[in-house]
Amino acid sequence: MLNISHNQLNKKVSLEGYKSFNKSFTSKSNKLFSRFLGVFAIIVIIILFLPWTQNVSGNGFVTTLTPDQRPQTIQSPIPGRLEKWFVKEGDFVKKGDTILFISEIKTEYQDPKLVERTNEQRDAKSRSVVSYQEKIKALTNQAGALTNERQLKLSQAQNKLIQSRYKTTSDSIDYTAAKTNLEIAQRQLERTETLQKEGLKAMTDVETKRLKLQETQAKLIGQENKLLSSRNEVINAQLEINRIRAEYADKIAKSKSDRYTAESDQFEAEAQVSKLENQSANYQIRNAMYYITAPQNGYINKAIKGGIGETFKEGEQLVGIMPSNYDLAVETFVHPLDLPLMHIGETVRIQFDGWPAIFFSGWPNASYGTYGGKVVAIETFISPNGKFRVLIAPDINEVAWPENVRVGSGAYTISLLKDVPIWYEVWRQLNGFPPNYYTPEAYTSTKDKK
Repeated sequence: MLNISHNQLNKKVSLEGYKSFNKSFTSKSNKLFSRFLGVFAIIVIIILFLPWTQNVSGNGFVTTLTPDQRPQTIQSPIPGRLEKWFVKEGDFVKKGDTILFISEIKTEYQDPKLVERTNEQRDAKSRSVVSYQEKIKALTNQAGALTNERQLKLSQAQNKLIQSRYKTTSDSIDYTAAKTNLEIAQRQLERTETLQKEGLKAMTDVETKRLKLQETQAKLIGQENKLLSSRNEVINAQLEINRIRAEYADKIAKSKSDRYTAESDQFEAEAQVSKLENQSANYQIRNAMYYITAPQNGYINKAIKGGIGETFKEGEQLVGIMPSNYDLAVETFVHPLDLPLMHIGETVRIQFDGWPAIFFSGWPNASYGTYGGKVVAIETFISPNGKFRVLIAPDINEVAWPENVRVGSGAYTISLLKDVPIWYEVWRQLNGFPPNYYTPEAYTSTKDKK
């Protein structure tokens, strides 16, 4: 009540007779309240000097330690149509178990005897390769026979050339002899004519010598014809040798050309055989792809494509599977400001969603319901959410993680840092400073060794 009136009641009315006044304004109550305030202040001061563990917190989820243990989807490498399911959601499958059967939708692969017919084409081409090989052998033998025949023909022609040369030499000698006989017959005729003019020889002798001279001239002309004929035979023999060489060179070249053509056809046939073998192997592998099998032991989570007769493209997800054997880990995210504080081997406390816990961020030893972990990997590139990814594995020196924790459930992580007084932590929080930056001794020694 405000004292604005000139008639002030507190000066006229005495309060000492009231019980409430005695309880509130007596000196004993004042002393007790003062003691309470003093004790409270001492307790607050003591608390401010208690140790406080700085930490970096983050939200994440449960995952697996290695990528091959994480949930995955099974895709089909070829397009097709769903025909039959062999499992249902929640079933356990072993590696290699058939999950579903698909059929072909591309027309070029719908022939049920495609592999068999491709193998028949391959076998036919293989026989063609053998035929080409035999043809090459025959052409090789033919070229060898032509080479031998050419050698024999050349030997025969060269022998004929030698004979022609010997005959030319003989005819040349006979021609020289005929010329000599002609000169002798001419001189004899001249002497006989001289003697006849002197009366020592009869005219009959002169006519005989003249007849002999004419015979000698005829023989000379005959020997000259024989000599020219022999020389012509030498020229013909040389031409025959050249003709034989040219003829057999053409035949051998044609045989080699046919052989090279056969070899080319053989190589082409071998390439076609290899191509058909490749197609046959691809068709066999494609036929095996009609059965979608489990890549590892696990549980069928969800049928993404479920309708019988439903078609899909290659690479589309068909079914989800969760591996049965896995090592749990926690994937959490920290702010870029806190990334320098994270190190491999850092101690982390984890609170799983759905598991009751009493947690004091500054006093991890007084917390209950949290589990220990160790940092095993720190991502060096920022994630789409603007934070850095940190992978945490169970701490073997701590209590084992709950068996019923499932991959994908949420987790709250607290990375334990340096111990500081509470007053320092309050002052840091009020000023918005980051936790104290420090490097663990183990991390420093490892870095120095490197």
